[in-house]
Amino acid sequence: MITATILTIGDEILIGQITDTNSAFLARALNKIGIKVIHMASCSDSKSDILGTLKRCLRHSEIVITTGGLGPTKDDITKNVLMTLSLSGKWVRSQKQYNIIKNILQARGIQMLDINRQQAYVPENCTVIPNRIGTAPIMQFHFPKERFGKDNLLFSMPGVPFETEFATEDVIRAIQAHYRLDKIFHRTICTFGIAESVLSKKIESWEDSLPANLHLAYLPNPILGVRLRLSIYGIGEKEGKEELDKYASSLKAILGDAVYGEGETNPQTVAGELLLERDATISTAESCTGGYLAHLLTEIPGSSRYFWGSVVSYDNSVKINTLGVSPNTVKKYGVVSRECVKEMAEGVRKKLGTTYSISTSGIAGPTGATPGKPVGTLWMAASGPKGTVTATIVSKSTRKINIERFAASALDLFRKSLLAGKI
Repeated sequence: MITATILTIGDEILIGQITDTNSAFLARALNKIGIKVIHMASCSDSKSDILGTLKRCLRHSEIVITTGGLGPTKDDITKNVLMTLSLSGKWVRSQKQYNIIKNILQARGIQMLDINRQQAYVPENCTVIPNRIGTAPIMQFHFPKERFGKDNLLFSMPGVPFETEFATEDVIRAIQAHYRLDKIFHRTICTFGIAESVLSKKIESWEDSLPANLHLAYLPNPILGVRLRLSIYGIGEKEGKEELDKYASSLKAILGDAVYGEGETNPQTVAGELLLERDATISTAESCTGGYLAHLLTEIPGSSRYFWGSVVSYDNSVKINTLGVSPNTVKKYGVVSRECVKEMAEGVRKKLGTTYSISTSGIAGPTGATPGKPVGTLWMAASGPKGTVTATIVSKSTRKINIERFAASALDLFRKSLLAGKI
């Protein structure tokens, strides 16, 4: 299998001044054509660091793609390093890139300077892929096996994300023209409500039975739950899909209702689909989630067809006066309780006239714990024509992650309760 390394160049990455989004974008593009990314690295704007890192990358992977370190300023030295690495004897001008630079500057009303002209010059041993929307050309180098032990392609791309993304298709075509590629097939199973460690134990025997060319990855996320990605390598398309279907089916049979979907879906999308199937509506009554549950529901295009509104009852007076929670319930059980979230859910469903409703009340932290109710405690409820279901969880994380997990857990409670015919 052909492998790749993605290298970001620049001090601004290493000091955290900017966030690297190029690597993730490139990795996805490479993966689609059957190239396995085995390393992601970053190095400083130092000639020795760039040169040494590039040599190591070329020894480890057939393909190396760099982003950053290209521009009209003097501190961008990557091109000089590539001149040395490629054993080029002179600079040559790419007329196509020169014309692009000229047109871009003219459109912006900027006079072309020597430093702009210099960007069109590249080492003689490189192939230029014109950067059609920027001034820095994409440089492609080929190193035969005698040089670094592999049949290498090296691509130097600009660091500006929209330029890198725009040029990626051209780079992919160049790779496909050079290598005979095996395909990689993926299948992602989305689960919620099972901790990663518990999940691993539950499917341990199943995982041990996987063939050598089929790999399983655990991808935990507070909102998405734990996604299980199955990947199969070095196999034909028909056989690959059949194998993935076989093992995905057996995995779902083990996990039951913990599985809420496949691929890139999420709990809020699934909730919306269930509501649309039933021509139903939903509302939310939130305390600790502060509207985040409503935010998740409404970030889905077309959610106005089923989401009617929310009451963020952060203060107890709103729970009592707007949602109709009994003062005796608050006094006897507290607001973080089964009884309170039940009344909140039933109250908002009645007030807004929706088919279903979801409520949350808890302690997001970092303070607010009471005896028997530690930080991270959530009570939640899902209500509908058939009744109201309540549940509780404890999430021991930061306030932000607790809130995200609370909202996603409430959506999952709604899904399971609805499918089980309990609400």
